[in-house]
Amino acid sequence: MNQKLDYKKVYKDLYQPKEKPMVVNVPPIQFFMVDGVGNPNQEGGEYQSALELLYALTYTIKMSKMSGKTPQGYFEYVVLPLEGLWWMIGDKNFEFVQLKEKDNYCWTSMIRQPEFVTYEIFDWAINELNHKKPQIDTSKARFEVFEEGKCVQMLHIGLYDDEPRTIKAIEQYMQENQLEDAIGDIMDDGKVKRHHEIYLGDPRKITPEKRKTILRHPVR
Repeated sequence: MNQKLDYKKVYKDLYQPKEKPMVVNVPPIQFFMVDGVGNPNQEGGEYQSALELLYALTYTIKMSKMSGKTPQGYFEYVVLPLEGLWWMIGDKNFEFVQLKEKDNYCWTSMIRQPEFVTYEIFDWAINELNHKKPQIDTSKARFEVFEEGKCVQMLHIGLYDDEPRTIKAIEQYMQENQLEDAIGDIMDDGKVKRHHEIYLGDPRKITPEKRKTILRHPVR
């Protein structure tokens, strides 16, 4: 039996930071992405629908071998964690605000895909999902290569609303190392650099105080 590729173990610099800031150079990575607006905590809201769509597409690819439709170049792998880019309505930088103001959150939810996934395979997965689960709106999903380049990241353990203490450590590290926050910068391809979070483990099965989240800020 072939061993599954676990990106988190192979690319430790990207997925296993410590509880202290570190510089990382993030290469081009391909994702399934869904954009949205609104409070991520809203039951049955747009964010929850986005996650349902992302995981459904991701596991359509993952389990394709079971249907006899194995994509060319397929290899066994561990599904990557959920990630998110965050900002505020009006294209403002992301802020940790009171619950009543979280309706102003803008986000891109995304899951990394293995290298064998192509635009053709993405289209195939969309068609499969439309056939098997027509109740899921696939129109908002896209397949995209995202390149962040030089970033500072740090592991945050605890509640999401307590992330400002970790961000403060990141900002202090930037200052001490002559780095500037590049959130809001526009890249050559027109994409905008954002506050980036990577969610390790299933938050539904982990107490909020023990949740592990990678916080990543682009720098220059």
